[in-house]
Amino acid sequence: MTAATMTPAQLARFEARLRAERADAEERLAEFGDAMAEVRTARSDATADDEHDPEGPTMTQEWSQRTAVLADVRAELAEVDRALARIADGSYGICTRCGKRITVGRLDARPTAELCIDCARLVR
Repeated sequence: MTAATMTPAQLARFEARLRAERADAEERLAEFGDAMAEVRTARSDATADDEHDPEGPTMTQEWSQRTAVLADVRAELAEVDRALARIADGSYGICTRCGKRITVGRLDARPTAELCIDCARLVR
């Protein structure tokens, strides 16, 4: 079943799911953005000598961890946006590598999938 033969109900279901995932990711992005601002403020405070504090992570560790989480959320948003664009242009459910259909089961498991399972295995 290609995007062209995927039922309108299936496409609507995937679009709704992707929009919900996008809203969740945007919420996490806002939360981590606020947390980053707190760490940035704490790091700029000249009196914060956390590098010698045995009680928990340092500001550098916090910064590194939160930066990584933000990068992951931004990547997730980009994947969701690409999937929504494929729905809009009619190419959703078609492998971007080989042009074959992506099964509905694969899309159920990973709605942002751009590759069919065979191509995904090849590029690993």
